Amino acid sequence: MTPRPILAGTPGSFARAVFHERHPKLIERVLRALPYPPAQRAALEELLTESTTGVMQPLSEDTADRERWLARGAEHYGKPWGDAPFLWAESFFYRRLLEATGYHRPGPWRGIDPFAPFKTAELHGATVTGQLGSLGDVDRDRLLLACLWGNRADLGFQLTATESETSDALLIDDSALLWSMLEDAPRLDVIADNAGAELLPDLILIDHLLTAGTVPEIRLWVKPAPYYVSDATTADVLAILALLRDTATSLGRRLEDHITTARLSIDTHEFFCAPLLFAEMPDDLATELAGAQVTVLKGDLNYRRLVGDLDWPATTPFAETVQPFPAPVVALRTLKSDVVVGLSAEQETALDTREPGWRTRGTHALISAAPGRIHRREGRR
Repeated sequence: MTPRPILAGTPGSFARAVFHERHPKLIERVLRALPYPPAQRAALEELLTESTTGVMQPLSEDTADRERWLARGAEHYGKPWGDAPFLWAESFFYRRLLEATGYHRPGPWRGIDPFAPFKTAELHGATVTGQLGSLGDVDRDRLLLACLWGNRADLGFQLTATESETSDALLIDDSALLWSMLEDAPRLDVIADNAGAELLPDLILIDHLLTAGTVPEIRLWVKPAPYYVSDATTADVLAILALLRDTATSLGRRLEDHITTARLSIDTHEFFCAPLLFAEMPDDLATELAGAQVTVLKGDLNYRRLVGDLDWPATTPFAETVQPFPAPVVALRTLKSDVVVGLSAEQETALDTREPGWRTRGTHALISAAPGRIHRREGRR
């Protein structure tokens, strides 16, 4: 039996806290960061009120993708936001935020990333500077861990994150399996998550794998537009390359050479800004991903979309939850939401007893692999 979806408004839940604690802080920061005129400011305030106390309204009639979103969420409009699945409601919140700021509308604010000031500050801050100084000449296992724990650089997560007294814990470590999966692989696909302090170690590891000849080709998938607060776009990749160019590092020159010679390609797809599971990805994207020997998914949101943002028993085998994915897959994720699979019963009991809140604090992580090639079911959108 398929578990129930995690809902956005369950009292006392992490999901409800995202809407009632994290999103108000986010809207406040966006309003402080950019001098939006009165219309955009009012729209952002109205979105916050609607998403916490009102009923869900569709996109405006003059919005290009209105019909697509109407079809995706027909059963949710006119009902409280908290009644919708958390994954769907959170995704729609960010699409509505872009509508409120005018990101997709013709006019002077078209294409202006509302989260760009946050990303820029992080890119030029102490964390990235430290990474540049410490990750230049280390082995692939240390680089992989840097990519994994870099996932905590999620700027949305940091809005409500608190200091934890517990140490970092890697709950599942399939890194050796990942390296074996890459042997003789013609291509590795990496589906990125956050920009800045997560994307930088991702690019350093990509350079390491290409320079060492571990794989001959890597495709990096990014978002086609801003989505969740710090999600990586092509502009964010270019910002890192510009930073590396300014610091005159050989890393920057190598990465640019990888791109210009097509050993490293950057790609995107509308699906990555949709409220859908990977089981629902369109056929053209599934065909592209099927061409990879291995696909590595970064981050919490990609994990939720991969296994399903459902009330899974934590002991459910990871491989059983990823059956519709079209290629061998590896998830690198720090835990920042409730869903998790692949643990032992002993792990779950110990964590629940000793560390309440372990699922959402970002102090625990996993590297989970499903090495078998999955035969995707027909009839997906």
